[in-house]
Amino acid sequence: MMGRFDLERKEMVELLTERGITDGNLLRVMGRVERHLFVPEPFTSRSYEDSALPIGRGQTISQPYTVAFMTQALEVREGGKILEVGTGSGYQAVILAELGAHVFTIERDLDLLAGARKLFDQLGCRIASKGGDGTVGWQEFSPFDGIVVTAGAPDIPQPLLKQLADGGKLVIPVGDLDIQTLVVVTRRGDRYDRREMSGFKFVPLIGKMGW
Repeated sequence: MMGRFDLERKEMVELLTERGITDGNLLRVMGRVERHLFVPEPFTSRSYEDSALPIGRGQTISQPYTVAFMTQALEVREGGKILEVGTGSGYQAVILAELGAHVFTIERDLDLLAGARKLFDQLGCRIASKGGDGTVGWQEFSPFDGIVVTAGAPDIPQPLLKQLADGGKLVIPVGDLDIQTLVVVTRRGDRYDRREMSGFKFVPLIGKMGW
């Protein structure tokens, strides 16, 4: 028997495939994780649209394509250690956990964090989380195989670069308050290779190394 949103979720995955997401494991996970659990009323019925939606506190849940694109760029491996800056609703963290990563996530808004933690428990996801300034990273558990920042930064926070493992990737939107370029940084010893994709828009990254 099909659930309320099963068809919409299937159509979302088909759209992601059409838009160039090729990671089969990621597509399977996004077809399984119930995004509507992370979207509050009155927007729940729009959960599987390819658009960002409000989650309260002036924040949004990123559009599915953005989540898929950033996650694919991270090249998550089972057992890898991933830091997420900006827990928000918790959707991205759960996608990473379902891919088999050990997830560490930081959120500065404690109300949003409390809501995300409830969902982690409800879904049985073991995700380490804390409230605080994500722009300075989580030194205690570094280095990380991947770091994903879900808000737009004026520049790449240096602490995050330092907390990347050799061969690790940092995916972060960088730009002004209106439009950002998605930057993927790969650490190669003391060198940081960088590639950029344009045309993304995120809420501002707030913190010591943000806005």
